[in-house]
Amino acid sequence: MGSDQGPWVEVAGAVEAIAASGLDVVLVGDESKIEPHLRAKGKGVSESLSIRHTTEAITMHDAPSMAVKGKKQSSMRLCFDMVKAGEADAVISAGNSGAMMACGLFVLGRLPGVDRPAIITTFPTIKGECAILDMGANVDPKPQVLAQFAVMGAVYARLQHGKPHPRVGLLSNGSEEHKGTALTRETHALLAKAKHEGVPGFDYVGYVEGRDVFRGDVDVVVTDGFTGNVLLKGCEGVVDAVFKMVKAEVLGGGPLVKLGAMMMRPALRKLKRKTDYAETGGAPLLGVNGVAMICHGGSGPKAIKNAILQAESFARSGLSAALATDIETSSYIWEPKPSAPAGGIVS
Repeated sequence: MGSDQGPWVEVAGAVEAIAASGLDVVLVGDESKIEPHLRAKGKGVSESLSIRHTTEAITMHDAPSMAVKGKKQSSMRLCFDMVKAGEADAVISAGNSGAMMACGLFVLGRLPGVDRPAIITTFPTIKGECAILDMGANVDPKPQVLAQFAVMGAVYARLQHGKPHPRVGLLSNGSEEHKGTALTRETHALLAKAKHEGVPGFDYVGYVEGRDVFRGDVDVVVTDGFTGNVLLKGCEGVVDAVFKMVKAEVLGGGPLVKLGAMMMRPALRKLKRKTDYAETGGAPLLGVNGVAMICHGGSGPKAIKNAILQAESFARSGLSAALATDIETSSYIWEPKPSAPAGGIVS
């Protein structure tokens, strides 16, 4: 109920996801607003598509704390309650992302050893995919939190992108060790030391710059939520502008230009699919004890459908269990070793 165009896009996306996969979907929200859109689709309540009624909803203007404390009967909060109770395997929403984060933290809880969850997004590259986190959940994290993001991002790249030993980079304004902020330098020191000691599960390659994300030489890029969100929105703007400029040049060109554009149309359509966020649908909130997908507020039915299908993939892959295991085995990266007492040793 909280997206820019809800609830018709959620209804349409759910219907398409069920048709594509046979999943069971529960639409949580105001029944009187949901049912007309179901009827317009020629659908009704069934075994695979049901409605849990509530008139309360979290808006984009509500403070995240309202999701947990002030609106316990809101559609978003009830979704998380259902996952917590085992009545659903995942929650998907295109509503208030801050409220999603709050519900994830206080309803599902964090996985053992995780200080802060992160929003992870997949970027297309010349050679495949690159997972980037955080995309906005933590604007001012501590170095140990970014070190945990490196571990979680590597697990995600292994399970979702098929990268057996992911290459992990730390986003900075240069490759030299003296570059970056106090946060990036301290995080780099943690990850570099861990690599020297034989960090399991991934290969830390050091600092990477924004342009390196798209070259395909790194599988995971770690950054704080402020920088990550700026990078994401900037890339969305560039992609949108480039396609509009290409279209303008074609429309303003001569017959040969238009003929060339017609011949290039299949390749351009394929490129557009690679850069369209609707193809992946949403971004998972990694580090909470369950599957939660955060969708763009302006999502259409295609994005919602693909977010539902992605959520099923995460639930089946055992992503949360794998994250918990690797966080536990890698905790030495950010947890200092105990000092030996005077005149003795620590075994």
